[in-house]
Amino acid sequence: MGKRWRRSAGLLAVMGLAVAGCSSNSTPTTTATGGDSAKAPGTGGKAVGFIFVGPKDDYGYNQAAFEGSQDVAKAFPSLKVLTAENVPEDDNATRVMEGMIANGAKIIFATSYGHLDPAKKVAAAHPDVVVIQQGNIATGTIPPNFGTYFGTVYEPVYLAGIAAGKATKTNKLGYVYAFPISQSIDNINAFELGAKSVNPAAKTYVVNTSNWCDPGKQAEAANSLLSQGVDVITQHQDCTATVIKTAEAKGAFTVGYHADASTLAPKGWLTGSQWRWGPLYTEIVQTTIDGKFTGSKFNANYRVGLKTGSNPFVQSPYGPSVSAETKADIDKARAAISAKDGSPFKGPVMSQDGKVLFADGMVPDYAAIEDLKVFVDGVVGKLPS
Repeated sequence: MGKRWRRSAGLLAVMGLAVAGCSSNSTPTTTATGGDSAKAPGTGGKAVGFIFVGPKDDYGYNQAAFEGSQDVAKAFPSLKVLTAENVPEDDNATRVMEGMIANGAKIIFATSYGHLDPAKKVAAAHPDVVVIQQGNIATGTIPPNFGTYFGTVYEPVYLAGIAAGKATKTNKLGYVYAFPISQSIDNINAFELGAKSVNPAAKTYVVNTSNWCDPGKQAEAANSLLSQGVDVITQHQDCTATVIKTAEAKGAFTVGYHADASTLAPKGWLTGSQWRWGPLYTEIVQTTIDGKFTGSKFNANYRVGLKTGSNPFVQSPYGPSVSAETKADIDKARAAISAKDGSPFKGPVMSQDGKVLFADGMVPDYAAIEDLKVFVDGVVGKLPS
């Protein structure tokens, strides 16, 4: 297992909680929606819990996950849906999940990359509870009540890169990211490959903030890129508003991530990538209620993309400046990467230092792409050591 990247705990709120056992002065904000005390068939439980590392209204990662939890509430009116915001990636997460279980939860969604270890701890302590973690990879033997899941994030990012490559006038694209986890590396690489597919001169300049949601660092990173002549900016941050607003104020184009934030950039919005978690969350809950979680595709490291199913990570709406020609280019690329022999990383793909990552014609599988630890040719900037 790779290093667990911790997120800021500075957003913790103090208020009354709906979950038993979560009432200290450093507790995250927790609420319950929907449902009654009826037991869910196949689980013996009456609730499903969701923990989020940040606020539910961040125009990004946590907002998308929260909206997915509300889709679960609508799909299963007999289940109480418990949600907890601002849950750090440490023993606080364990404590909050334990509180949800005490309140009847038999299914827990731990939605942050760094929630993996707490989620595994809770799963081990409660074999009758299904604990499923979003975005990380579990190694070794996976318990019968545990799994991870995620979408193939780099596919819509590749398509957004095409929009960026067509829009830039300076051939300088900017990427603000938090940590060098596999998802960020894959996204940065896919963005550059997408841009380069329509504009060979395009280069992607990267800045990392070492934080998932720090508006000050985000503004500093965005302004640094803009001062270098970057005229299209995207990001891999949990809260996305700051980077988008900064780009819009400076007259630059922006590409969104995690959620549709086009209202924040009425002039500069091109497109983006966003989560549509409801259908996948609902399928996981139904599988569990039916008593079929153990041995299912979710009792593993589940990944889904355009070639294998319905990717929960989808392209965002277009902005007003995106031409019909660019839309056609993106449609063509989407069809190509959805084909059996397609991939945003179909070779030849070279690294920054000229090494062959994927040979000409090679179509890497999801595991090979998630194992990339270097930037591709055209990315400007180095990975933190």
